[in-house]
Amino acid sequence: MTPEAQAAAVLLWIALLKLLQAGVWPYLARTFQDRAAAAAYPVSLLLFALVSWWGGIAGIPPAFALLPFAAAAAYAAMKGWFSRERLRLALRWDAAMALAFAVMLEVRFFNPSISYAEKFMDHAFLASIMRTPVVVPPDPWFAGGVLDMYYYLGHWMFGALGSAAGIASPVVFNLMLPTVAGMAAVSLYALGDLLLPRFRWLPVLVLALPNPAFVWLACTGNEPGTVMWESTRVIGGAITEFPLFSFLWGDPHAHVTALFVQTLFIFLLAYAWTAWGGLARTERLALCGCLALALGSMPPVNTWDVLAYAPLLLAFGALLWWKHGTEHDGWMPAVLVPPVAIACYLPYYLQLRSGGIAGIGLVTAPSDPGAFLLANGFFIGAALALWAPAVKSRPLALLPAAALAAAGYYAAAVAAVPAAALIVKRPEKPGELLALAGLVLLGAIELAYLQDGMGPLYFRMNTVFKFSLVAWMLLGTGVLATAGEWLAAQPRSAAYAEKAGKTLAIALAALLLLVPAALPDMDYGYGTRSLDGLCWLETAHPGDAAAIRYLRSLPDNPVIVEAVGDDYTYTSRISSMTGLPAVLGMAFHEQMWRGSDADVAKRIADVRRIYEEPAMTVPLMRAYGAGLLYVGPTERESYDVAVPKENLTPVYDAQNVVIYRISAQNG
Repeated sequence: MTPEAQAAAVLLWIALLKLLQAGVWPYLARTFQDRAAAAAYPVSLLLFALVSWWGGIAGIPPAFALLPFAAAAAYAAMKGWFSRERLRLALRWDAAMALAFAVMLEVRFFNPSISYAEKFMDHAFLASIMRTPVVVPPDPWFAGGVLDMYYYLGHWMFGALGSAAGIASPVVFNLMLPTVAGMAAVSLYALGDLLLPRFRWLPVLVLALPNPAFVWLACTGNEPGTVMWESTRVIGGAITEFPLFSFLWGDPHAHVTALFVQTLFIFLLAYAWTAWGGLARTERLALCGCLALALGSMPPVNTWDVLAYAPLLLAFGALLWWKHGTEHDGWMPAVLVPPVAIACYLPYYLQLRSGGIAGIGLVTAPSDPGAFLLANGFFIGAALALWAPAVKSRPLALLPAAALAAAGYYAAAVAAVPAAALIVKRPEKPGELLALAGLVLLGAIELAYLQDGMGPLYFRMNTVFKFSLVAWMLLGTGVLATAGEWLAAQPRSAAYAEKAGKTLAIALAALLLLVPAALPDMDYGYGTRSLDGLCWLETAHPGDAAAIRYLRSLPDNPVIVEAVGDDYTYTSRISSMTGLPAVLGMAFHEQMWRGSDADVAKRIADVRRIYEEPAMTVPLMRAYGAGLLYVGPTERESYDVAVPKENLTPVYDAQNVVIYRISAQNG
C-alpha cells in the first residue's frame, strides 16, 4: 500500500469518525450541554458497533450502518444546528481527540508490524470479520468453528468501520489504537472539565503515566525493551499492564480496545453523580441509555471489565437513589440500565459457547508487597497523601488492614489503608468514589481469583492482569481528579494552571517530533515505516508475503491447511494474515477457549498426516472442508512433506511457496 494510499485511508477514517460523532452530537446536547460533543465521540462509535453488529445478524453489509448517522447529521444540518459558534466551542474536544490520535498514529507508524505477542490473534480476528462480516464471524484458527467462544466486538467495530471505508485490515489494525487513544482522551478531558475548575487535563494523564517499576528499571540502566516488558511482570505469575505500556506495545487486544469504553463509563458515572438533579426526565433517560450502551458493550468487547463495572454501577445507582430519592428518578440507573445493557447484545449471550470461569478460588500465595507497590505504588502513595489524615481521628478503621496483614495478605493490607481513610472521610465527590472503587478492587484480587484454566503456575494471571488494569483506571482517575481539586485550591492556582497547560501543549508537540528518535524499537528490527502491518513480511519472508497477497485477493473464504506449531510462533501466519480459516491455528488458545470438546490434539495429528501421508491428504482435507493446501518453507521445516499428485492442483507457485487447490469431489 503506497504512502499516498495510507494517508488517504487515515483521512477517510477520521472523516468517518467525525461523521459518526456529528450524527449523535445534536441529540446529546440537552443532556450533556457543552460536553455533548465530547461524549458523542465514544457514544457514536459504540452505537455504530451496535447497529452494524445487528446488521451482521441480518446479513446487511457494514457500510449500511453509516446511513442512520449520515441521515441524523444531515437532518441536524438542515435545521441549522451546526452553527459556527457551536463548532467553535467544540474545537477543544476535536483537538483532544486529534492530538491523542496523532501521537498514537505516529507510534504505530514507526512500529507497525503484526509480528509478535497476541498480534497474530488480533489481526486474525479482524481479517476474518472483514472477509465475512456476519454474526457469528468464522474462527480463523479453527475451521468449521465461529467466534462464539471469545469476546470479539472490539474487532468487529473497527473491522466494520474498515469495511465501510474500504481500508485493508493490516492498515485498520494500526488505526485501532490511535482511535482508542483519541476516544479515551476526549472522555477523560471531559471528566476533568466536569470536575475541575482548572487543570482539567489532569485525568488524561492516567493514560500516559508509567508504573513505578517502569521508572525504576529505566533509571537503573536497563535496555528499553527490557524496561517495557519487565515493568509489567513484577508480580510473580501475573501481568500488571498499564495503559502507556499497552499503547506502546501496540497490540489492539480486547483489554486495550476496551479502555475507551471504560473511560466513557467513568465519565458517565461522574456526570450522573454531579448533574442528575438538574436534568429533566427525558435527559435522565438519555443518560441511562448511554450508560446502558457502555455497560452493554463491555461483555462482547472485554468481558472481564463488566465483572468490575456492573457491581460499580449498582453501587453508584444505590447511592444515587439514596441521594436523590424516588421523586427525582434516582432509581433509574440501578433499575433501568442493567436490563437495557443486556438487551443491547442479547443474541451474543445466547450464541456464547465459551468455557467460561470454573469458579472462584482463594489466593494462597498473595503478591509480595514490594512488587505490589512497584505495580501500583504511584496512585496508592498519592491516595495516602490525599486522604490518610482523615484516619487519624478514627484509628480503629485500620483494623481490617491490620487483620489482612496478620493473615499474610500484606498487599491487600496496603490497599486497605487508603481505602479505610476514604471510608472514614465519607466520600461524596466522584473522584473519591472512583478511587475507593479502585482500591477495593486491588484488595479483592489479592484475596480471590477467577479459575480460568491457566494452570497452577499462572492461576491468577488473568485475574490480576484484567482487574488491575480496571483498578488503574478507577484509582488513577480518582486520584488525579482529587489532585486537580487540591491544586485548584492553592493560591495562584489560576496562573499555575495556565502555565501548566502551555507547558503540556509544548511537551506534546515536542513528543510528536521526538517520537522517531526516542521510541524504543518495538518492531524487532524489522525497521518498517508504514501503517501496513504486513509490510515487514516483504523483507523477512518474501515468499509468504507474495502468497499472502494472492490469498487475500481471493473472493471466497476457503479453508486452508497450514503448519501447526507452538503458540506465539510464526506457524499460524497464513490464517492470521489473511483471515482465512485454517484447520488449526494456535493450538493452546483454541484448547483454552473450547476445552476438551475441541479435540485439538486430533487436529494437530491430522494436519501432520495431511502433509506426510499422501493417501490421507485429500480425505482429511475433505473431512475438514479444506479447499487449499499451503506448502511453504515453514511447512517443509515442520513436516516431511509428501503431497499426492491426484486431486490436488497447484494454483500458486512462486518463491518457494506452492498452494494447491483440492479437486471437486465426483458425484
